[in-house]
Amino acid sequence: MTTWTPVRRAHNGRIALAYDRLTGPPGQEPLLLVTGLGVSRRWWPDGLAGALAAQGFAVARYDQRDAGESTHLPPTATRSPLTAMVRGRGSAYTAEDMADDAVAVLDALGWDSAHLFGQSLGGAVAQRIALRHPRRVRTLTSVSAVPGDVAGVRTLRHLRLRTLVKLARMRHPATPEGDIEAGIELARLLHSPAHPLDERAIRERITALADAGVQDGRSQSRQIGARWRGPGIHEIAVPTLVLHGADDPLVKPSAGRAVAARVPGARFVPLPGVGHDLPEAVWQDVARRVRRLADG
Repeated sequence: MTTWTPVRRAHNGRIALAYDRLTGPPGQEPLLLVTGLGVSRRWWPDGLAGALAAQGFAVARYDQRDAGESTHLPPTATRSPLTAMVRGRGSAYTAEDMADDAVAVLDALGWDSAHLFGQSLGGAVAQRIALRHPRRVRTLTSVSAVPGDVAGVRTLRHLRLRTLVKLARMRHPATPEGDIEAGIELARLLHSPAHPLDERAIRERITALADAGVQDGRSQSRQIGARWRGPGIHEIAVPTLVLHGADDPLVKPSAGRAVAARVPGARFVPLPGVGHDLPEAVWQDVARRVRRLADG
C-alpha cells in the first residue's frame, strides 16, 4: 500500500507549491513526478508511484502553479487553453518560471538533483527543467509530450484536433459534483483503448480528488500560454527516455518521435494500446525502463 507524507509547501517567490513524497526506506534515488495540464498531483496513480519505488526510487510529486493546492494566479481574460496555446494569450508567467518551480520543490525536499518523470504538459515542463537546470537533473523521462520548445501553431501538428474540439465542448456545473463528472469524462476521452476503463475505480479516485482543475479553463490557459524563450531541446544533455502511447487520442506519437529525434542519445519507446494515460498494465514495464535509464 502506498502512503504519502502530509502536504508541504515549497516557495518560488510569491508562489507556494504543494508537494508530498512517498514514504519509504532511506537511500533511494530521488525521482520527481511532473504533472500535466490543469490537474493536481493526486492524478498520478498510486500504483505507478509504488512500482517506481519498488525499483529503488524515492518518489515525490507536486502541484504546478495554477493547479491543485498550489498558488492560483489572478484570473485573466482568456478562458480557452487552445486560444492561449495558439495565440499566446492568457500568459501570466513564463515557462521558465514553471521550470524554476520544480527546482524550488527539489530544494524543499533537500535533493541536489533528481530523476524527472513528466507526462503530457509535465513532459514538456520536464524537458525545460533539463535545459534550464541541467545540474539538477539526473535523467529525463518524457511521456506523451510535445517538444518543450515548440509554441503556437507549430504545436498543433502534434495534436488531434477532434479531441481538442471534444475537450472544448465539455460542459459541467462549477460544483464538486460537476468537477467529478468532468474528471470522469476526461478519463473516458483519454483512456487507453486496449485496456478496459474501470469506471467504478475512476469515480472513486476522482471523488476523492475533488479537483476542479479539469474544467478550469483560465488556469489551464495560463499554464499552456506560458512561453519558453530558452534553448532548444537539442541542447538537453541528460540521459533521456521518451515514452508515448501508440494510440494516444490527444497527442500524436509523432510528438514523442520528434522529441527523441532532437534530444541527443534519447530513446523512443511506443507503448502499444496505450492512450493519453498510463494504465495499470504498463506500470511495471515503465518502472523497469526508468530504472534501466537511471542505471545508464
